[in-house]
Amino acid sequence: MARRAPIDTTTRERLLEAAMEVFARRGYHGTTVDDIVAASQSSKGAFYHYFPSKQGIFLELLTRLAEMVEAGVEGAIGQEQGALAKVEAALRVVLEVAAAQRDLARILLIEAAALGPAFEQSRLGIHRRFAALIRRHLDRAVEDSAIPQQDTLAASMAWVGAINEVITQELAGKGDLLAALPALRTVLLRSIGVGNP
Repeated sequence: MARRAPIDTTTRERLLEAAMEVFARRGYHGTTVDDIVAASQSSKGAFYHYFPSKQGIFLELLTRLAEMVEAGVEGAIGQEQGALAKVEAALRVVLEVAAAQRDLARILLIEAAALGPAFEQSRLGIHRRFAALIRRHLDRAVEDSAIPQQDTLAASMAWVGAINEVITQELAGKGDLLAALPALRTVLLRSIGVGNP
């Protein structure tokens, strides 16, 4: 049996890094495959070897962004004691990543409507993933009697919606995402029965 050639992860990573920079600068619609190829100093053949299209590389970037946020949230939660500290740490990570990747977050949350069904499925998958993460921690808080017994599925979906809307509005208005943290934290905690967070 013939051996497969090893994957050149350097070229693939270079393409992804270039795509992130070009999408952030030009937006989704303003970016072409040629722009990504030029910024990565690779070839169109290399691009199409790893990605089927501009949309394909963009969806890969979204998956990576979601993985980065999820890993950061889990890491931050793991370093804190108590349900309230864990919530604040998780929210801070989400807002910090959105602030650091502001242009990509803007594409994800604001330009998303016109990007088609594949993108919408990816976006909904990311929302489900974060709702599941939130629900796991809400379930743990219920088990530890840190919050009252409740429908953690509904609460987690409401949290994703609230976080999404706050970030979207701050991105649209060029606001300071981290300045929204105290009010967002208070609203979310009150929604699960924490009286004076």
